Formats: sequence, structure tokens, C-alpha cells
Amino acid sequence: MTQAVETAAVDETASGQPRRGIWLVFSGLMVAMLLASLDQTIFSTALPTIVGELDGVDHMLWVTTAYILASTVMMPVYGKVGDLIGRKSIFIGAISLFMAGSLIGGVADSMTMLILGRAVQGLGGGGLMILSQAIIADIVPARQRGKYMGIMGAVFALSSVAGPLLGGFFTEGIGWRWAFWMNLPLGVLAIAAAVFFLHLPQHDRAKPRIDIAGIMLLAVASSALVLTSVWGGTTYAWDSAVILGLIALTLLAVLGFVQVERRAVEPVMPLRMFRERNFNLTTAAGLIIGIAMFGALA
Repeated sequence: MTQAVETAAVDETASGQPRRGIWLVFSGLMVAMLLASLDQTIFSTALPTIVGELDGVDHMLWVTTAYILASTVMMPVYGKVGDLIGRKSIFIGAISLFMAGSLIGGVADSMTMLILGRAVQGLGGGGLMILSQAIIADIVPARQRGKYMGIMGAVFALSSVAGPLLGGFFTEGIGWRWAFWMNLPLGVLAIAAAVFFLHLPQHDRAKPRIDIAGIMLLAVASSALVLTSVWGGTTYAWDSAVILGLIALTLLAVLGFVQVERRAVEPVMPLRMFRERNFNLTTAAGLIIGIAMFGALA
């Protein structure tokens, strides 16, 4: 009995830190995940009031699109850079960037400034989601990750319900700007948890070889595809020169991206992943869920 107690007391996580400290880290990760996921849903009910006040109905879709586009482009970048130089510093940087976007959105007096704030939020929000999950893999043994990842998934599910409710509450009560202001104290808590409690394995200090060309082509392909879907059939006709040009740009950027990734020493998106059946199936499932969820919210 005594030996079992002593073993439990010194039991450690995958990163070498005591198990009793993991919940402090995990709490900070859940706050970070809540920040990113809540921000994707909270504007579904607040947006009509916001664009009415800022006189920007014609640009309403970009409040959502700017965030999704920025976070989508940055997710693989954060993931790869975290592999190369370590996740703690860029995790803190992502939270700080998200808070900066929240500050811009909170003081916005025009649609342009609001969209800018949402884009900056997205640049940080992509890191919050992907790094929160990657850090769990760093500090939790493989046999126990399902338990923790399940809780992280529950946080996202909670935000899907709570986001629209909070958006309506803020709009009808203290004001829609609190959809941005609420992120600041939560961000401070997440940064504090990362600074004081997060201890990750040390990485090789050799100069990392970042796939700049791959990152740029991925950003161009994603941006052109999103612009095609946003403008096609509304701002421009599907057979217009602008839409056809964007489609061509998307295809060229994708082809260039594939060629670059084949030759890159440290590709931002290793093509060998697409040979894995499980990876393809889960990615396709995530795509379908995302289309259904964000399409309904929009």
C-alpha cells in the first residue's frame, strides 16, 4: 500500500512534470481553447447589431471570414514551427496576438477596423487551437491522451452553445464590445498558466529550417479559395474574370505548394500524411463538420 502511494505521488507526465501539476497546465490550455472556440460562435447573434451600429451590412460576411481565413492559414504554421523551436513561447505569442486583436475589435469605430481586429484575432486563434492540443501530446502519455482530449472537445462543444447565448446577452445588455473585452482577462489567465506551470521538453537549439515558400503558397491558395467562395455569385458572377482568375490562382498555388513540399527539408505540411487512411478520413470528417457548423452560424 505504501509503495503504491509513493508511486502515485511521483508519477510523472510525458514531459517529466509531476501529474499533480498537469491540471494547472490543463486549466490554462482549456481557457486558451475556450478563447479560440468561443470567438468563432459568439458573433452569430451579435453580428446584426454590430454591423447596424457600424453601418457595414455590405461587409458583414467578412467579420466571420477574416477570422476563419487567418486562423486556417496559421494553424499548420504554428504546428510546424512549434515542432521546430518548441511550443511554449509561440503559444504565449499566439495568446498575446489574440488579445491584441480583441483590443482592436473592442475599440473599433468602423467596419474596416472591426474586420482588422477579427483578422488579428484569427492569426492568434489558429495557434490557440492547434497548440493547445499539441501541448497535451507533449505532457500526457499516449495511453491517457484520450481522456484529456475528450475534455478539450467538450470545451469546444460548450462554446458552440454558449457563444450564441453570450452574443445575444451582450448585445441586449452591456454592449457587443464585451464580446471582445471578455477575452482580455481570460487571456491573462492563460498566459499566467503557461508561464508559471508549463514545462515542455527542450528542443535542439540549431537554427530551424522553416518552409517559407510552403507557408506563402499555402496562404495564397487558402486566400484565393476563400475569396472565390465569398465573392462568387454575389459580388461577381461565377464566369467573371475576377472569379475565374481566383480559381486559376488557387490551382496554381496548390500545384506549386505540392512541388515545394516534395523538396522541402522541413515541409509545413508533409505530403506523406495523405498516404494515411485515418488521416484522410478524419480530415474529411472535420471538413464536413466545419462546413455544416459555420455555414449554419453564418
